[in-house]
Amino acid sequence: MSFNDKTVKELHELLVNKEISALELTKATIADIKLREADMGAFLKVTENEAIAQAEAIDARGIDSSVVTDGIPLAVKDNIVTKNIETTSASKILRGWIPPYNATVVDKLYNKGMIVVGKTNMDEFAMGGSGENSSVKPTHNAWDLNKVPGGSSSGSAASVAAGQVRLSLGSDTGGSIRQPASFNGIVGMKPTYGRVSRWGLIAFASSLDQIGTFAPTVEENAQLLQVISGFDAQDSTSSQVEIPDYASKIGQDIKGMKIALPKEYFGEGIDEKVKAQVLAAAKHFESLGAKVEEVSLPHSKYGVAAYYIIGSSEASSNLQRFDGIRYGYRADDIKNLDDLYIKSRSEGFGEEVKRRIMLGTYSLSAGFYDAYFKKAGQVRTMIVNDFAKVFEKYDLILAPTAPTVAFDLGSRIDDPVAMYMADILTIPVNLAGLPGISIPAGQVDGLPVGMQLIGKRYAEETIYQAAAAFEATTAWHKKQPLIFGGAE
Repeated sequence: MSFNDKTVKELHELLVNKEISALELTKATIADIKLREADMGAFLKVTENEAIAQAEAIDARGIDSSVVTDGIPLAVKDNIVTKNIETTSASKILRGWIPPYNATVVDKLYNKGMIVVGKTNMDEFAMGGSGENSSVKPTHNAWDLNKVPGGSSSGSAASVAAGQVRLSLGSDTGGSIRQPASFNGIVGMKPTYGRVSRWGLIAFASSLDQIGTFAPTVEENAQLLQVISGFDAQDSTSSQVEIPDYASKIGQDIKGMKIALPKEYFGEGIDEKVKAQVLAAAKHFESLGAKVEEVSLPHSKYGVAAYYIIGSSEASSNLQRFDGIRYGYRADDIKNLDDLYIKSRSEGFGEEVKRRIMLGTYSLSAGFYDAYFKKAGQVRTMIVNDFAKVFEKYDLILAPTAPTVAFDLGSRIDDPVAMYMADILTIPVNLAGLPGISIPAGQVDGLPVGMQLIGKRYAEETIYQAAAAFEATTAWHKKQPLIFGGAE
């Protein structure tokens, strides 16, 4: 029996009333994963034995009726460290590494009774926007197996959309939660930078990385974010701002809410059909009582250039630790120390990772730091100021999540610039450290279109309020791909 069509709240009621056990739910989830995995490629590891042992322990102590996530299975992106469970960031260089500790978010999951059933596939070290840069296998889009699922949290998004799991964790450095959520027709939240601890997240770009949440509905997404949020002394960038009840405004109307439409997010390069769907969604918000007006974010057009300098520079520093000495892949036939470094990294890293390391090292090198890295930081400040100016008058910003719907597997893999531009609408949010969500807002040619709602720092509950109001009065979130039992 499968339970993947039931919400977390419905599953909680079944568990509390002992109509099902945590063990039965976990075994059913693992069966759903295995049933679809040959088509999806969403998982790098299914943690069946560990999950079953955890479920048995939860059943033995009894379900806590006050904790909605108690006994609920989920998947975790493979760049989030899990104790005694192989964690590779989908890279050859980390293959076989068994961490001796959990990421803070994983401990938080366990503290609320959640059961990790697997580690999801991803673009290597979170570098990619299509799910094709994994060193193991590509992930496929749940709606069309010939399309990309988006990236870098490809497996986390696709597994939820395909009905393999109900919930998952991903990470978002330049759009890596919101873009695959858009491509797969689910809800993906990148919280405010610092809301969720990065301790135990294998770093790509430390000033941009943020762990976030995937779910089929807005409320379930909020419930999962509630579990993983909070201050962590082990993360020096962790925020001490009080964590609200993210679901507290869900169900409230949005009359009088002021929503901004940035003209730069609807201009050149945005597919006309995608644009039409998102503008229709804006009209729907007006029908719900919101006030929608056009604004300008003039420096957002420089976001991609600034991001790939800042992100790659931070990556070149963070990835120095993978040297073939302490852990991970070590090349054979080594003659000296230089040989060890060069061969291990050349053989262990994929092409996209090496490309970004070289770009970042160049940007930080003597004679080029001021011209590139320093200037990118100045552009970042201008982008931050653009958002601050808009938020003086508006509650939220509404825009497409991605310029297009999911594209064909293989169609951009040899064109890095085209791949990078796919993140043009999500990157500015990371540069500014703001929260942003992608929710289903339509379809084009049978593929999902995502709408992005961006809020002020620490305004996740307002984002959830507006997203839930849209969801409650539309049916896009109810559509399912064929692999999950959807109609032709």
